[in-house]
This record gives sequence, C-alpha cells and structure tokens, in this order.
Amino acid sequence: MDFGYTQDQEELRQEVRAFIDGNVSQGLLDEMEGGEEGGRGPEYRELVQKVADKGWIGISWPKEYGGQSGSRIDQYIVEEEFMRRGIAVGGAGSGAPAILAAGTEEQKEYFIPGMIRGEIIFALGFTEPQAGADLAGLQCRAVRDGDDFVVNGQKMYTSAAHYASHIYMMCRTDPDAPRHRGISIFLIPMDTPGITVRPLWTIQSDPPAPMGTTYGMVRTNETFFENVRIPASCMLGEENGGWYVGAMGLNLDRVGASRYLISVRRDEDIVNWVKENDFAGNSPADNPAVRDKLAELWTEAQVCRLMTMRSMSLVNRGDTFTYEGSAEKVWAPEHGVKTTEAISQILGPYAQLLRGSEEAIEDGLYAHNLMGSFQSGINHGSVQIMRDQMARRGLGMPRG
Repeated sequence: MDFGYTQDQEELRQEVRAFIDGNVSQGLLDEMEGGEEGGRGPEYRELVQKVADKGWIGISWPKEYGGQSGSRIDQYIVEEEFMRRGIAVGGAGSGAPAILAAGTEEQKEYFIPGMIRGEIIFALGFTEPQAGADLAGLQCRAVRDGDDFVVNGQKMYTSAAHYASHIYMMCRTDPDAPRHRGISIFLIPMDTPGITVRPLWTIQSDPPAPMGTTYGMVRTNETFFENVRIPASCMLGEENGGWYVGAMGLNLDRVGASRYLISVRRDEDIVNWVKENDFAGNSPADNPAVRDKLAELWTEAQVCRLMTMRSMSLVNRGDTFTYEGSAEKVWAPEHGVKTTEAISQILGPYAQLLRGSEEAIEDGLYAHNLMGSFQSGINHGSVQIMRDQMARRGLGMPRG
C-alpha cells in the first residue's frame, strides 16, 4: 500500500501552512505558553474561529454534528501542521471518538458540535491514587439514586481539570461485579457542586518548560468528588459497560497527529540542530557515530509514521481496529525514550541545562524533553499492558 499523500492533500498542507504563517502571531504563542487555562485565551479562541470558518475542524466528523464527513487523512494533515507550532485546534481526547461510537443521539448533538467549536473541553478522569496502570482497580463510586447517580471518590493526573468544561470519567457502578464489568463512564460538567480541583505542579514547572517540550505541562491536578449528584443521562454507553467504551476511546485516541508528533518531534529537532550548529567548536555532523545514530533513529521514526498511516487507513475505511493502537503505543513511546537518551549522549553535560541556564541549548528544550520522556510509556496505558493487548487481540494468545 502507498502511504504517500495525494496531490490534493499536498495542496491542503501548503494552504494550511500559509494560513498559519499569516495568522499565528508571537502574541498568540506567548498567550498559549503563559495561559492559566491551557493557553486558550482570547487570541487562541479567535484563531479557532478562523480555522472553523475554513472548514478545517472536525473534517472527518459527520456533517450532522458540525463536521465535514471528509477524509481522516485530511484532518490529520491539518492537525499535524498546527501541532508543529504547538497549537491544538478542534475537539480532541478520548471523549470525542467514544461519544461518536457509543453516545446517545442527544449526547452527540450536544457534545460533538461543542468540541468542534472549542467550547467543550474534556479532562480525563481515569487514574486514581491506587489505580493507575491497573485501571480496573479504580474505586471512585457512582451510586444510583432514582434518576440520578451520586459520585464519591478521587481522580489523579486530571491535567485539564482546572479549565475543562467537562470530565470524561470512569466510576464503579457495581462493586460486586468482576473488576472489568462493574464500571461505567460519565460525562460530567466541571461546575457541578461537590467537585474540587487541586493543582499538582510537575517537575517541568520550575523553570517552566519551553513550548515544544514533550510532556512539558507545568501543572496537572487531583480532583475530588464529594456527593456529586448527576442525572443518569450523563452516562456514556450502557451501565457497567464502561470498560469497553473506555478502551475503545483510548485505542482510537492513540491515532493522530498529536500522538505521532510526540514520538518523532525529538528526532526532527536534533537533526535540524546538528545540521545547523557547531557544538563546543565542532560540528556533530562531522562525527560518524553521531550520523549513524541519527540515521538509525530517523529510520525508526518512519516506522512510527507508517504505523500511524496504517491505523488511519483502517479508521478511514471503517475496518475493525483492534491491536493497532496498542502496537503504536508500544513502539512510539519506547522510540521516544531511546531518542531522548541518545540526544543526551550527543550533547553531553549541556543536555542537563534547563531553561534559563546561560549555556542551555535551544532554551533548555532537550533537558526538559529528557525529564518528560519517560512518562510516555505510562500515559494512556503502560507499554506492558499494551503488549498484553497485542498478544491477545493481535496474536490470539490466551490470558496468562
């Protein structure tokens, strides 16, 4: 199969690049880097409206919900070009594909257009203090009370919770059922009484990581739920069927420009830096060991691209999407860690200098990348669990 782009798609890419050059100002970038609300200030909102007017948001989403019913590849191209400038446009996150696949008609009509317009933003409420990689061990409870549910518990690492409009979260609705079968998913407005958000400042907060850092968020959160009463209509999918809805959403969310660039931006950054800079009076490009290592990493990065294109092709055709997202989630994060370690070896002690240090390279980008890289093997499912899913879904192997 040819995983290249058509002439029309290449023309779309050039049109998007020209639009970005003409509409993304330094003021917008400064607003995004310093914004308390995830960088979604007035200049960002104005940009999103311009992008929406071009018909570039939600290209592959159904027209009846505000999308274009177009190609997933076209949507990927738009997202990739904006993400290369550090800008996410349109609806994103596990909530979007899960709502399209499992939501009621009322939920689709409400949430999908709002996500396309950038008005609805989801925080992800899966991880708990005692349930991270072992997500099925979650204890946050949702107890039915007539036409409502009452939620009590705690979620960790809810990174967008301080500015999100809703939280997309798993709760245990049947404590007596097997661990994977007593869980439901809810779409809960963040302004519901009883929700408290507390900041957890990351290792990237002092000094703050520069834009372009992989996992450079300066803040995540812990979120508490105390007698939070929500209508039963907040449930996504069937009661006690949330594990399967959540797994499907995460699998589909692993396909796209954001995940791809998390894996390969470090390769591109270091190749460009080596080509254009001398280091301590010598050019790294003249070192055959450096050239060999960068060629090896670049080749592995192309595997990331091919895996992404394969998955998008499956989604575009409506084919069954089973183990492919898990395979990407193993290869890409481990490649990213390998790249970060190699960059640190190439740069030596300079790779440890954070933003603000007088001798820091690229404003400390590579040092901050090093601090953020290792969490990529855990976020959205650990690579160990992904290997298990590949074995069972891809190879048909039995559970251990």
